[in-house]
Amino acid sequence: MGVHRAEATAREMREAVRALLSVLDPAQVRELRAAPDRLDAPELREWTYLPGPRPGLSTEGLDGRQREAVDALLAAAHSTPGAELARGAVEVERHRRTTVGATGPDRYWMRLLGDPDGDGPWGWRLNGHHLAVHVLVTAAGIRVTPHFVGAEPALITDGPQAGRRLLGPEEDLARELVTGLDAGRRARAVFAAAPPDDILTRADPFADPGLLPAGLPHGDMTPGQQRLLVRLVRRYLDRAPAAYAEQCWAETVARGPDTLAFAWAGGRAPGDRHYYCVRGPDLLIEYDNTQDDGNHAHSVWRHVRHDWGADLLRAHYTERHGPRH
Repeated sequence: MGVHRAEATAREMREAVRALLSVLDPAQVRELRAAPDRLDAPELREWTYLPGPRPGLSTEGLDGRQREAVDALLAAAHSTPGAELARGAVEVERHRRTTVGATGPDRYWMRLLGDPDGDGPWGWRLNGHHLAVHVLVTAAGIRVTPHFVGAEPALITDGPQAGRRLLGPEEDLARELVTGLDAGRRARAVFAAAPPDDILTRADPFADPGLLPAGLPHGDMTPGQQRLLVRLVRRYLDRAPAAYAEQCWAETVARGPDTLAFAWAGGRAPGDRHYYCVRGPDLLIEYDNTQDDGNHAHSVWRHVRHDWGADLLRAHYTERHGPRH
């Protein structure tokens, strides 16, 4: 990973956290910091993308300056398009609440883990309906998975956002890939006529590629199909700051792109209920648009070794404290 770029990202996030802390009152800071001492505590792997309260500081009661500080921290943990996607999840959620008559402030929960001004690991997370961002920072690098973005509705048909498809590129690239397969390759890629009702890994604390179908390997695709698969994978990786996205892609290339495989279920026409996934030795991507008659989308990027910063935390605690028994 570009060390200097990664360090710059960590500095930007650290400054954004300091700015947030400076505009919160003491009670809000206590809620924000309420977390176990160790960042590898099992409870910190508990997450959900469904509606409902979480531990931490609720954004519901934040004033304008505080909300701006949260937005700046969210932006610091993403690339420019990644930040737009995360903000978009909030904006689409506002539209959904308006359509059902549930107007009011945004309801997300934020936690600060560890001390960003210390020399140990630290991180933060923002969770709520259809948005889950998890960040871990150490001197050795950053981690940003699990990363979940959803959109309900997937296509907005009325109001100021009419025509918006927040996850349109994620859907369109995969559809172009599956519809361009010949009959033989499509038979290997399409594992079911009816899609699952949700992503298969749900909110599992550990990403398990074994839950996903085998699919069609990259090596068995035509060059044009391979390029589409790479574009699809990069679409997810590029949610992250550039240095980390490049690290993840470089690791995939080092293992060989042929370790990637693509699978699809459901209809292939726009508007059909459908699901797809991409899996590799470390990479796990899922997308579904099955609920609400195919107008309610979920997307998630998981990393088998990096989720929750597990690899960095393991290295840190082993170096500082010796192996745990």
